[in-house]
Amino acid sequence: MNNSVMNTVRLLGAGLRALLVLTLVTGVIYPLVVTGIAQGLFSDKANGSEIKADGKVVGSSLIGQAYNLPLKKGQETPEPDLKWFQGRPQNGLGSNSVNTQYKLILSGATNRAADNKDLIDWVTAAKAAVVKDNSTAGYTVEPSEVPADAVTSSGSGLDPDISPAYADLQVHRVAEKNGLSAAQVQKLVDDHTDGRTLGFIGEPRVNVLELNIALKELLAKS
Repeated sequence: MNNSVMNTVRLLGAGLRALLVLTLVTGVIYPLVVTGIAQGLFSDKANGSEIKADGKVVGSSLIGQAYNLPLKKGQETPEPDLKWFQGRPQNGLGSNSVNTQYKLILSGATNRAADNKDLIDWVTAAKAAVVKDNSTAGYTVEPSEVPADAVTSSGSGLDPDISPAYADLQVHRVAEKNGLSAAQVQKLVDDHTDGRTLGFIGEPRVNVLELNIALKELLAKS
């Protein structure tokens, strides 16, 4: 075997050893170490920030869910189930038939300008619906009371939270639909209102899924 062939064989052997070592380090050891650290220090976040109810995972604290009635014959858009607190509008970049909890296929905003006719029509219709749906026999919602997050989707289209103002606005309707007092429902909202992160980052917020789980538990006790 001449020198050039031997050199080629040695180079191939060295390359193969390097490939095996790198595969072991970056494809096995490193992922296991990162996974172990994540599970040990941030297990909740590493597992998807799961929310459980009745011993089952029912969603993530990071992704919103829809609370709608089943589609009726001939309907294309389901009606909201008004016995539950409602989240932000879900006008994202597209829809799908796989994720029935939150029918978005891509995370993102509507990408429409403030003067876009479609966006203006959506917001106008959403505002009228919020006023109508949340006005009860003893409580009337004024259009000026409707907060922005009640009629617009978030930048991601997947926002799991609403503002305390929007949650408060829904209290009388939820109480009436479930045979509860407004004070009982308001206490649920107050108990599930989170302040700004570290006291200064972001805005106060209410996680809709967690709030509705608490509402379900209250109804079970009533």
